[in-house]
Amino acid sequence: MILLTGGESMERLFDLDWQLLADSCLTIIAIFFLFLALSYFLFNPARKLLNSRKEKIQGELETARKDMEDARSLKAEYESKLQEINKEAESILSEARKKALNNENQIIAKAKEEAAAILDRARTEAELEKQKMSDDVKKEMISIASLMAGKVVSASIDTTVQNQLIDETLKEMGDKTWLS
Repeated sequence: MILLTGGESMERLFDLDWQLLADSCLTIIAIFFLFLALSYFLFNPARKLLNSRKEKIQGELETARKDMEDARSLKAEYESKLQEINKEAESILSEARKKALNNENQIIAKAKEEAAAILDRARTEAELEKQKMSDDVKKEMISIASLMAGKVVSASIDTTVQNQLIDETLKEMGDKTWLS
């Protein structure tokens, strides 16, 4: 203690003595070892945890980026496939339209052929009917001619006159019959 003049003693300001210095050094050393222990047991695991979490997040971000790229490529692939499918569907539809038009044209051609065949048959039947009518008229004319021949024979006309009469009768009947 420092004595001041006047009989008063003044106490030390910080009370620095060897005991305080030793305690302070021990406290500093204890804090340093405590820091090392905490660093080893607490901070290092925390750092490892944070680093592993950081790596996990980076890995997840990388995976998400790759997945996004894969999704984009799949989307582009599916869109291209969809366009190809649309083109293929359009080509199938156009081909079906062409086939339908061809079938339509074939059906129309067959119908025209059948109509022409029916008309030909009708004409043939009309010709046959006309021929039949002609044959019937000729038979009738022959019967009339034979009737006339019978009358001529009964009248004792010679054969040249008889033939001339038959020809004239056929010509007269033939012209009128054929015109109707």
